[in-house]
Amino acid sequence: MVVAVLTVAAGVTRYATGISHVLAFIVAGLALAGGAWIVSFSTEQVGQRFGVAATGLLQSTLGNLPEFFVVIFALNAGDRIVAQTAILGSILVNALLVLGLVIIAGALHERDRIMRFSPRLPNDTATLLLVTSFIIVLVALADSAHDTASHHIKTISIVGALAILGVYGFWVHQYLTSEQPGAQEAGRSRLSTATSLTLLVLSGIAAAFVSDWFVHALEPTIQTLGISKPFAGLVIVAIAGNAVEHAVGVVLAAKGQSELAISVVKNSIAQVAAFLFPLLVLVSLLTATTLTFALAPVFTGALLGTAVIVWQITGDGEATPFEGVALVAAFVILAVVAAFE
Repeated sequence: MVVAVLTVAAGVTRYATGISHVLAFIVAGLALAGGAWIVSFSTEQVGQRFGVAATGLLQSTLGNLPEFFVVIFALNAGDRIVAQTAILGSILVNALLVLGLVIIAGALHERDRIMRFSPRLPNDTATLLLVTSFIIVLVALADSAHDTASHHIKTISIVGALAILGVYGFWVHQYLTSEQPGAQEAGRSRLSTATSLTLLVLSGIAAAFVSDWFVHALEPTIQTLGISKPFAGLVIVAIAGNAVEHAVGVVLAAKGQSELAISVVKNSIAQVAAFLFPLLVLVSLLTATTLTFALAPVFTGALLGTAVIVWQITGDGEATPFEGVALVAAFVILAVVAAFE
């Protein structure tokens, strides 16, 4: 009911005259987060019969609907900077800020102040991040050198997107087929499959409309508040679009469910980096503005650095509060840099 009210309110503030753009932006952001919660909850209900791994992947995929639509509408509006930083922000917010908070909450819950989890998914996520970073770094180097390859960034991005999607598809198959038997146990669904699917369809449609309203209010809000586009995309849009996953991961970690908390965050990172980003590169061929893997040098470095930090901290299957604080500090530094871009 609350989500429905927020969605209607977002529509009213979008089309009513005399309404502050900042207010419209805030209401649309809340509606976006509420819609993401409905998608997450409905997906969990549908996925109860498929096991933890399949449910986690389904949750991440459908949970990224708001980000997908936000980027599409931003590209149609000709705002490549917001589109790029919104995608990058989804990766960096989850990999630095959310993962840091999850580690802090999870480690403090343990008697010895060490959060423990299986290193398999964290290492797979780091690999997917590094593969995506690889093409972004190569494109950045070619672009800065103005060599022959720099004249074919669009083609390189298309081929690279297809290659990364192939890697991601192979990883998904491996991840699902090698799931441990105990992980297949599922709880009882609170909703019927038909009801859950209906909610998924309705929330998906609502996400499309709300994302349009959100992007429409974004530009005037940026001008009113005097913030930079990179900061808006990297911090504000990314946090609004991923608010539900943020809260879920931290709450699970605080309850001592370390494995599940890490799975929620890591699946989201892997999805955006190796599925959503390359998919949007291909889909953008149908929009007014084409998306490529060419990013500003500072954000190229941020993504590569994040992949290394994430691997270093979570690759051994253990993490301490100190490491969580380090991740949060890295995000704060990145946000400050984005504010001055």
